[in-house]
Amino acid sequence: MSVSDDIHKRRVAAVARGVGSTIPFYIEKAGGGTLTDVDGREWLDFASGIAVTNVGNAAPKVVEAVRAQVERFTHTCFMVAPYESYVAVCEQLIELTPGSFEKRAALFNSGAEAVENAVKIARHATGRPAVVVFDHAYHGRTNLTMALTAKNMPYKHRFGPFAPEVYRAPMSYPLRDGGLDGAEAARKAIDVIEKQVGADNVAAVLIEPIQGEGGFIVPAPGFLPAIAAWASANGVVFIADEIQTGFCRTGQWFASEDEGLEPDLITTAKGMGGGLPIAGVVGRADLMDAVHAGGLGGTYGGNPVACAAALAAIETMRDLDLASAAQRIASILKPALVALAENDQGIADVRGRGAMIAVELVVPGGLDPDAARTAAVSQACHAAGLLTLTCGTYGNVLRFLPPLVISDEDLRRGIDILTTALRND
Repeated sequence: MSVSDDIHKRRVAAVARGVGSTIPFYIEKAGGGTLTDVDGREWLDFASGIAVTNVGNAAPKVVEAVRAQVERFTHTCFMVAPYESYVAVCEQLIELTPGSFEKRAALFNSGAEAVENAVKIARHATGRPAVVVFDHAYHGRTNLTMALTAKNMPYKHRFGPFAPEVYRAPMSYPLRDGGLDGAEAARKAIDVIEKQVGADNVAAVLIEPIQGEGGFIVPAPGFLPAIAAWASANGVVFIADEIQTGFCRTGQWFASEDEGLEPDLITTAKGMGGGLPIAGVVGRADLMDAVHAGGLGGTYGGNPVACAAALAAIETMRDLDLASAAQRIASILKPALVALAENDQGIADVRGRGAMIAVELVVPGGLDPDAARTAAVSQACHAAGLLTLTCGTYGNVLRFLPPLVISDEDLRRGIDILTTALRND
Protein backbone atom coordinates (compact mmCIF):
# COMPACT_ATOMS: atom_id res chain seq x y z
CA MET A 1 0.00 0.00 0.00
CA SER A 2 1.35 3.45 -0.93
CA VAL A 3 1.51 6.35 1.51
CA SER A 4 -1.23 8.09 -0.48
CA ASP A 5 -3.44 5.00 -0.16
CA ASP A 6 -2.96 5.04 3.60
CA ILE A 7 -3.81 8.74 3.85
CA HIS A 8 -6.83 8.20 1.64
CA LYS A 9 -8.17 5.52 3.95
CA ARG A 10 -7.86 7.96 6.84
CA ARG A 11 -9.54 10.65 4.75
CA VAL A 12 -12.57 8.47 4.03
CA ALA A 13 -13.02 7.97 7.76
CA ALA A 14 -12.45 11.60 8.75
CA VAL A 15 -13.33 14.04 5.95
CA ALA A 16 -16.90 14.80 4.89
CA ARG A 17 -17.81 13.18 1.59
CA GLY A 18 -19.00 16.51 0.19
CA VAL A 19 -15.38 17.72 0.02
CA GLY A 20 -14.05 16.41 -3.29
CA SER A 21 -10.55 16.30 -4.79
CA THR A 22 -9.36 16.15 -8.37
CA ILE A 23 -6.72 13.46 -7.75
CA PRO A 24 -6.50 10.77 -5.03
CA PHE A 25 -2.82 11.45 -4.32
CA TYR A 26 -1.52 13.62 -1.50
CA ILE A 27 1.01 16.39 -2.06
CA GLU A 28 4.09 16.76 0.13
CA LYS A 29 5.93 19.64 -1.55
CA ALA A 30 5.65 21.92 -4.55
CA GLY A 31 7.54 24.63 -6.39
CA GLY A 32 7.82 26.23 -9.81
CA GLY A 33 5.61 24.24 -12.13
CA THR A 34 5.62 20.92 -10.28
CA LEU A 35 4.03 19.13 -7.34
CA THR A 36 5.49 16.09 -5.57
CA ASP A 37 3.25 13.65 -3.73
CA VAL A 38 4.01 11.69 -0.56
CA ASP A 39 5.19 8.70 -2.63
CA GLY A 40 7.72 10.79 -4.54
CA ARG A 41 5.71 11.03 -7.75
CA GLU A 42 6.09 14.35 -9.60
CA TRP A 43 3.17 16.15 -11.21
CA LEU A 44 3.34 18.94 -13.74
CA ASP A 45 1.00 21.63 -12.46
CA PHE A 46 -1.50 23.13 -14.90
CA ALA A 47 -3.89 24.08 -12.09
CA SER A 48 -2.04 26.42 -9.67
CA GLY A 49 -4.49 25.57 -6.92
CA ILE A 50 -7.20 27.08 -9.18
CA ALA A 51 -5.22 30.19 -10.17
CA VAL A 52 -3.83 30.84 -6.69
CA THR A 53 -0.10 30.12 -6.94
CA ASN A 54 0.62 32.60 -9.71
CA VAL A 55 4.05 33.26 -8.16
CA GLY A 56 4.64 29.53 -7.74
CA ASN A 57 4.36 27.39 -4.64
CA ALA A 58 6.58 28.32 -1.69
CA ALA A 59 7.86 31.41 -3.51
CA PRO A 60 11.01 32.52 -1.66
CA LYS A 61 9.90 36.05 -0.82
CA VAL A 62 6.50 34.82 0.34
CA VAL A 63 8.10 32.18 2.58
CA GLU A 64 10.51 34.72 4.04
CA ALA A 65 7.77 37.29 4.68
CA VAL A 66 5.43 34.76 6.29
CA ARG A 67 8.17 33.39 8.55
CA ALA A 68 9.13 36.87 9.71
CA GLN A 69 5.52 37.87 10.39
CA VAL A 70 4.72 34.70 12.32
CA GLU A 71 7.65 35.44 14.61
CA ARG A 72 6.27 38.94 15.31
CA PHE A 73 2.54 38.18 15.77
CA THR A 74 -0.10 36.07 14.06
CA HIS A 75 -3.32 37.93 14.84
CA THR A 76 -4.76 40.96 16.58
CA CYS A 77 -7.84 41.62 14.38
CA PHE A 78 -7.45 44.80 12.37
CA MET A 79 -10.76 46.07 13.74
CA VAL A 80 -9.38 45.83 17.28
CA ALA A 81 -5.65 46.54 17.13
CA PRO A 82 -4.63 47.58 13.59
CA TYR A 83 -1.27 47.08 11.89
CA GLU A 84 0.61 48.65 9.00
CA SER A 85 0.63 45.70 6.58
CA TYR A 86 -3.17 45.86 6.14
CA VAL A 87 -2.82 49.50 5.10
CA ALA A 88 0.07 48.61 2.76
CA VAL A 89 -1.97 45.92 0.98
CA CYS A 90 -4.84 48.37 0.47
CA GLU A 91 -2.36 50.89 -0.94
CA GLN A 92 -1.10 48.28 -3.39
CA LEU A 93 -4.64 47.43 -4.52
CA ILE A 94 -5.35 51.11 -5.08
CA GLU A 95 -2.15 51.52 -7.11
CA LEU A 96 -2.49 48.37 -9.22
CA THR A 97 -6.17 48.29 -10.15
CA PRO A 98 -7.46 50.25 -13.14
CA GLY A 99 -9.32 53.48 -12.42
CA SER A 100 -8.22 57.12 -12.53
CA PHE A 101 -10.54 58.11 -9.65
CA GLU A 102 -9.86 58.26 -5.90
CA LYS A 103 -10.11 54.76 -4.38
CA ARG A 104 -10.44 52.93 -1.10
CA ALA A 105 -9.99 49.23 -0.29
CA ALA A 106 -10.97 46.69 2.36
CA LEU A 107 -9.63 43.19 3.01
CA PHE A 108 -11.42 39.90 3.59
CA ASN A 109 -10.71 36.15 3.69
CA SER A 110 -11.94 34.66 0.42
CA GLY A 111 -13.28 35.48 -3.00
CA ALA A 112 -16.86 34.73 -1.99
CA GLU A 113 -16.53 37.05 0.97
CA ALA A 114 -15.16 39.80 -1.27
CA VAL A 115 -18.11 39.40 -3.63
CA GLU A 116 -20.62 39.53 -0.77
CA ASN A 117 -19.04 42.71 0.55
CA ALA A 118 -18.98 44.33 -2.89
CA VAL A 119 -22.73 43.66 -3.14
CA LYS A 120 -23.23 45.09 0.35
CA ILE A 121 -21.34 48.24 -0.61
CA ALA A 122 -23.28 48.68 -3.85
CA ARG A 123 -26.65 48.21 -2.15
CA HIS A 124 -25.76 50.56 0.70
CA ALA A 125 -24.42 53.26 -1.62
CA THR A 126 -27.32 53.16 -4.09
CA GLY A 127 -30.22 52.25 -1.81
CA ARG A 128 -31.33 49.75 -4.43
CA PRO A 129 -31.90 45.99 -3.95
CA ALA A 130 -31.31 44.19 -7.25
CA VAL A 131 -28.07 42.60 -8.44
CA VAL A 132 -27.62 41.49 -12.06
CA VAL A 133 -25.32 38.60 -12.92
CA PHE A 134 -24.83 36.58 -16.09
CA ASP A 135 -25.34 33.13 -17.55
CA HIS A 136 -22.46 30.73 -16.76
CA ALA A 137 -21.21 32.95 -13.90
CA TYR A 138 -19.41 31.61 -10.85
CA HIS A 139 -19.05 33.83 -7.78
CA GLY A 140 -18.74 31.48 -4.78
CA ARG A 141 -20.36 28.98 -2.43
CA THR A 142 -21.95 31.05 0.35
CA ASN A 143 -25.71 31.56 0.29
CA LEU A 144 -25.59 34.88 -1.55
CA THR A 145 -22.82 33.84 -3.90
CA MET A 146 -24.61 30.57 -4.70
CA ALA A 147 -27.54 32.74 -5.78
CA LEU A 148 -25.14 34.74 -7.95
CA THR A 149 -23.59 31.57 -9.41
CA ALA A 150 -25.32 30.03 -12.43
CA LYS A 151 -24.42 26.34 -12.31
CA ASN A 152 -26.60 24.04 -10.24
CA MET A 153 -24.47 20.89 -9.81
CA PRO A 154 -22.40 20.73 -7.68
CA TYR A 155 -22.62 24.27 -6.34
CA LYS A 156 -26.34 24.90 -5.70
CA HIS A 157 -28.10 21.53 -5.75
CA ARG A 158 -30.45 21.21 -2.75
CA PHE A 159 -28.78 24.07 -0.85
CA GLY A 160 -31.62 26.59 -1.30
CA PRO A 161 -33.56 28.74 -0.73
CA PHE A 162 -31.13 31.38 -1.89
CA ALA A 163 -30.81 35.11 -1.32
CA PRO A 164 -33.42 37.16 -3.22
CA GLU A 165 -33.13 40.06 -5.66
CA VAL A 166 -30.62 38.35 -7.94
CA TYR A 167 -31.36 38.46 -11.67
CA ARG A 168 -29.57 36.78 -14.58
CA ALA A 169 -28.83 38.24 -18.01
CA PRO A 170 -27.45 36.50 -21.13
CA MET A 171 -23.67 36.41 -21.43
CA SER A 172 -21.66 37.04 -24.56
CA TYR A 173 -20.50 33.51 -25.44
CA PRO A 174 -19.09 33.74 -28.98
CA LEU A 175 -19.13 29.98 -29.59
CA ARG A 176 -22.76 29.55 -28.53
CA ASP A 177 -24.68 32.81 -28.97
CA GLY A 178 -25.05 32.73 -32.74
CA GLY A 179 -22.03 34.85 -33.50
CA LEU A 180 -23.30 38.05 -31.88
CA ASP A 181 -20.70 40.78 -31.74
CA GLY A 182 -20.06 42.53 -28.43
CA ALA A 183 -22.48 45.39 -29.02
CA GLU A 184 -25.29 43.07 -30.11
CA ALA A 185 -24.77 40.74 -27.16
CA ALA A 186 -24.77 43.72 -24.79
CA ARG A 187 -28.03 45.04 -26.26
CA LYS A 188 -29.60 41.64 -25.68
CA ALA A 189 -28.47 41.58 -22.06
CA ILE A 190 -29.51 45.18 -21.40
CA ASP A 191 -32.95 44.50 -22.89
CA VAL A 192 -33.44 41.66 -20.41
CA ILE A 193 -32.31 43.85 -17.50
CA GLU A 194 -34.54 46.77 -18.41
CA LYS A 195 -37.63 44.66 -19.10
CA GLN A 196 -37.34 42.16 -16.25
CA VAL A 197 -35.72 44.22 -13.48
CA GLY A 198 -35.79 47.91 -14.34
CA ALA A 199 -32.68 50.06 -14.26
CA ASP A 200 -33.91 52.09 -11.28
CA ASN A 201 -34.00 48.93 -9.14
CA VAL A 202 -30.49 47.72 -9.95
CA ALA A 203 -27.76 48.31 -7.37
CA ALA A 204 -25.01 46.51 -9.25
CA VAL A 205 -24.03 44.59 -12.34
CA LEU A 206 -21.50 41.90 -11.38
CA ILE A 207 -19.42 40.16 -14.03
CA GLU A 208 -16.17 38.24 -14.51
CA PRO A 209 -14.16 39.86 -17.35
CA ILE A 210 -13.31 36.29 -18.38
CA GLN A 211 -15.61 33.74 -16.80
CA GLY A 212 -13.81 31.09 -14.77
CA GLU A 213 -15.75 28.03 -13.65
CA GLY A 214 -18.34 28.83 -16.34
CA GLY A 215 -15.88 27.77 -19.02
CA PHE A 216 -13.18 30.43 -19.47
CA ILE A 217 -15.65 32.32 -21.63
CA VAL A 218 -14.12 35.44 -23.17
CA PRO A 219 -16.90 37.86 -24.15
CA ALA A 220 -16.85 39.37 -27.62
CA PRO A 221 -14.92 42.66 -27.80
CA GLY A 222 -17.14 45.58 -26.87
CA PHE A 223 -19.52 43.60 -24.65
CA LEU A 224 -17.97 44.62 -21.33
CA PRO A 225 -17.55 48.32 -22.22
CA ALA A 226 -21.18 48.49 -23.37
CA ILE A 227 -22.45 46.94 -20.13
CA ALA A 228 -20.22 49.28 -18.11
CA ALA A 229 -21.46 52.32 -20.06
CA TRP A 230 -25.08 51.34 -19.46
CA ALA A 231 -24.38 50.91 -15.75
CA SER A 232 -22.73 54.34 -15.54
CA ALA A 233 -25.60 56.01 -17.37
CA ASN A 234 -28.14 54.49 -14.98
CA GLY A 235 -26.40 54.96 -11.64
CA VAL A 236 -25.64 51.23 -11.38
CA VAL A 237 -22.40 50.05 -9.74
CA PHE A 238 -20.28 48.05 -12.20
CA ILE A 239 -18.41 45.32 -10.28
CA ALA A 240 -15.64 43.33 -11.97
CA ASP A 241 -15.04 39.96 -10.32
CA GLU A 242 -11.30 39.61 -10.91
CA ILE A 243 -10.82 36.85 -8.36
CA GLN A 244 -9.51 34.36 -10.93
CA THR A 245 -8.36 36.78 -13.63
CA GLY A 246 -6.42 39.19 -11.41
CA PHE A 247 -2.76 39.52 -10.50
CA CYS A 248 -1.11 38.95 -13.87
CA ARG A 249 -3.03 35.79 -14.77
CA THR A 250 -4.32 37.05 -18.14
CA GLY A 251 -1.18 38.93 -19.20
CA GLN A 252 -2.23 42.17 -17.52
CA TRP A 253 -2.36 42.95 -13.82
CA PHE A 254 -6.15 42.82 -14.23
CA ALA A 255 -8.21 41.55 -17.15
CA SER A 256 -10.34 44.72 -17.11
CA GLU A 257 -7.35 46.53 -18.60
CA ASP A 258 -7.67 44.70 -21.92
CA GLU A 259 -10.66 46.82 -22.95
CA GLY A 260 -9.83 49.93 -20.97
CA LEU A 261 -12.44 49.28 -18.28
CA GLU A 262 -12.43 51.23 -15.03
CA PRO A 263 -14.85 49.24 -12.86
CA ASP A 264 -16.52 51.02 -9.96
CA LEU A 265 -15.54 48.11 -7.71
CA ILE A 266 -13.14 45.18 -8.24
CA THR A 267 -13.06 42.01 -6.16
CA THR A 268 -9.74 40.19 -5.75
CA ALA A 269 -8.45 37.01 -4.07
CA LYS A 270 -6.70 33.83 -5.32
CA GLY A 271 -3.34 34.94 -6.82
CA MET A 272 -3.22 37.94 -4.50
CA GLY A 273 -1.82 36.05 -1.49
CA GLY A 274 0.79 33.73 -2.97
CA GLY A 275 -1.11 30.76 -1.52
CA LEU A 276 -2.43 32.28 1.71
CA PRO A 277 -6.12 33.20 2.10
CA ILE A 278 -6.73 36.90 1.53
CA ALA A 279 -9.21 38.86 -0.56
CA GLY A 280 -10.12 42.46 -1.20
CA VAL A 281 -12.64 44.92 -2.54
CA VAL A 282 -11.21 48.07 -4.10
CA GLY A 283 -12.92 50.87 -5.92
CA ARG A 284 -14.42 54.33 -5.99
CA ALA A 285 -13.89 56.18 -2.73
CA ASP A 286 -17.43 57.57 -2.70
CA LEU A 287 -18.87 54.05 -2.85
CA MET A 288 -16.44 52.41 -0.44
CA ASP A 289 -16.79 55.24 2.09
CA ALA A 290 -20.60 55.25 1.90
CA VAL A 291 -20.77 52.37 4.37
CA HIS A 292 -20.97 53.32 8.05
CA ALA A 293 -18.05 52.52 10.39
CA GLY A 294 -18.26 48.89 11.48
CA GLY A 295 -20.31 47.88 8.46
CA LEU A 296 -17.35 46.17 6.80
CA GLY A 297 -14.85 43.79 8.35
CA GLY A 298 -14.46 40.37 9.93
CA THR A 299 -12.34 38.67 12.57
CA TYR A 300 -9.70 37.33 10.17
CA GLY A 301 -10.05 39.75 7.26
CA GLY A 302 -6.61 41.02 6.27
CA ASN A 303 -4.85 38.71 8.72
CA PRO A 304 -1.27 39.96 9.26
CA VAL A 305 0.34 36.74 8.02
CA ALA A 306 -1.78 36.81 4.87
CA CYS A 307 -1.00 40.51 4.38
CA ALA A 308 2.72 39.78 4.60
CA ALA A 309 2.30 37.05 1.99
CA ALA A 310 0.31 39.34 -0.30
CA LEU A 311 2.91 42.10 -0.17
CA ALA A 312 5.67 39.59 -0.93
CA ALA A 313 3.64 38.03 -3.76
CA ILE A 314 3.01 41.43 -5.34
CA GLU A 315 6.71 42.27 -5.04
CA THR A 316 7.54 38.98 -6.76
CA MET A 317 5.07 39.72 -9.57
CA ARG A 318 6.77 43.05 -10.14
CA ASP A 319 10.32 41.75 -9.88
CA LEU A 320 9.72 38.84 -12.27
CA ASP A 321 7.32 40.77 -14.53
CA LEU A 322 4.77 37.99 -14.30
CA ALA A 323 2.30 39.79 -16.54
CA SER A 324 4.83 39.34 -19.35
CA ALA A 325 5.44 35.77 -18.20
CA ALA A 326 1.71 35.05 -18.67
CA GLN A 327 1.94 36.40 -22.20
CA ARG A 328 4.95 34.16 -22.83
CA ILE A 329 2.99 31.14 -21.62
CA ALA A 330 0.18 32.06 -24.00
CA SER A 331 2.65 32.34 -26.90
CA ILE A 332 3.62 28.71 -26.34
CA LEU A 333 0.41 27.10 -25.11
CA LYS A 334 -2.20 28.68 -27.33
CA PRO A 335 -0.58 27.92 -30.72
CA ALA A 336 -0.06 24.32 -29.61
CA LEU A 337 -3.76 24.02 -28.76
CA VAL A 338 -4.80 25.68 -32.02
CA ALA A 339 -2.65 23.18 -33.92
CA LEU A 340 -4.37 20.32 -32.10
CA ALA A 341 -7.79 21.79 -32.93
CA GLU A 342 -6.97 21.90 -36.63
CA ASN A 343 -6.80 18.11 -36.65
CA ASP A 344 -9.47 17.35 -34.06
CA GLN A 345 -13.11 18.00 -34.94
CA GLY A 346 -14.02 17.55 -31.29
CA ILE A 347 -12.21 20.75 -30.27
CA ALA A 348 -14.73 23.49 -31.00
CA ASP A 349 -12.87 26.41 -29.48
CA VAL A 350 -9.51 27.48 -28.11
CA ARG A 351 -9.87 30.60 -26.01
CA GLY A 352 -8.49 32.68 -23.18
CA ARG A 353 -5.74 35.18 -22.54
CA GLY A 354 -2.35 34.93 -20.90
CA ALA A 355 -2.01 31.86 -18.70
CA MET A 356 -5.78 31.37 -18.56
CA ILE A 357 -6.45 29.19 -21.60
CA ALA A 358 -9.10 26.56 -22.35
CA VAL A 359 -10.40 24.23 -25.01
CA GLU A 360 -14.07 23.34 -25.37
CA LEU A 361 -14.82 19.78 -26.48
CA VAL A 362 -17.92 18.85 -28.46
CA VAL A 363 -19.32 15.88 -30.29
CA PRO A 364 -17.92 16.22 -33.85
CA GLY A 365 -20.38 17.65 -36.33
CA GLY A 366 -22.08 20.14 -34.03
CA LEU A 367 -21.87 21.92 -30.72
CA ASP A 368 -23.26 19.23 -28.42
CA PRO A 369 -21.01 19.26 -25.33
CA ASP A 370 -18.77 16.21 -24.90
CA ALA A 371 -18.40 16.04 -21.13
CA ALA A 372 -17.47 12.34 -21.20
CA ARG A 373 -14.47 12.92 -23.44
CA THR A 374 -13.44 15.95 -21.39
CA ALA A 375 -13.36 13.87 -18.22
CA ALA A 376 -11.51 11.04 -19.97
CA VAL A 377 -8.82 13.35 -21.36
CA SER A 378 -8.32 14.97 -17.97
CA GLN A 379 -8.01 11.57 -16.29
CA ALA A 380 -5.50 10.46 -18.91
CA CYS A 381 -3.45 13.56 -18.16
CA HIS A 382 -3.53 12.72 -14.47
CA ALA A 383 -2.40 9.18 -15.15
CA ALA A 384 0.57 10.57 -17.09
CA GLY A 385 1.55 13.06 -14.39
CA LEU A 386 -0.12 16.28 -15.55
CA LEU A 387 -2.60 17.95 -13.20
CA THR A 388 -5.42 19.49 -15.21
CA LEU A 389 -8.88 20.83 -14.36
CA THR A 390 -12.22 20.77 -16.14
CA CYS A 391 -14.93 23.41 -16.02
CA GLY A 392 -17.89 24.83 -17.92
CA THR A 393 -21.63 24.82 -17.47
CA TYR A 394 -21.75 21.64 -19.55
CA GLY A 395 -18.62 20.07 -18.04
CA ASN A 396 -16.89 20.02 -21.44
CA VAL A 397 -14.03 22.49 -21.03
CA LEU A 398 -10.42 21.67 -20.23
CA ARG A 399 -8.82 24.67 -18.52
CA PHE A 400 -5.14 25.39 -18.11
CA LEU A 401 -3.75 27.56 -15.31
CA PRO A 402 -0.02 26.92 -14.98
CA PRO A 403 1.96 28.92 -12.42
CA LEU A 404 3.35 32.04 -14.05
CA VAL A 405 6.86 30.94 -13.06
CA ILE A 406 6.65 27.61 -14.90
CA SER A 407 9.65 26.91 -17.12
CA ASP A 408 9.30 26.57 -20.87
CA GLU A 409 10.55 23.01 -20.53
CA ASP A 410 7.85 22.02 -18.04
CA LEU A 411 5.21 23.83 -20.05
CA ARG A 412 6.16 21.92 -23.20
CA ARG A 413 6.27 18.62 -21.28
CA GLY A 414 2.73 19.29 -20.13
CA ILE A 415 1.62 20.10 -23.67
CA ASP A 416 3.11 16.79 -24.86
CA ILE A 417 1.13 14.87 -22.24
CA LEU A 418 -2.05 16.72 -23.15
CA THR A 419 -1.47 16.09 -26.85
CA THR A 420 -1.12 12.35 -26.24
CA ALA A 421 -4.23 12.31 -24.06
CA LEU A 422 -6.32 14.08 -26.71
CA ARG A 423 -5.09 11.85 -29.52
CA ASN A 424 -5.51 8.57 -27.62
CA ASP A 425 -8.76 9.05 -25.74
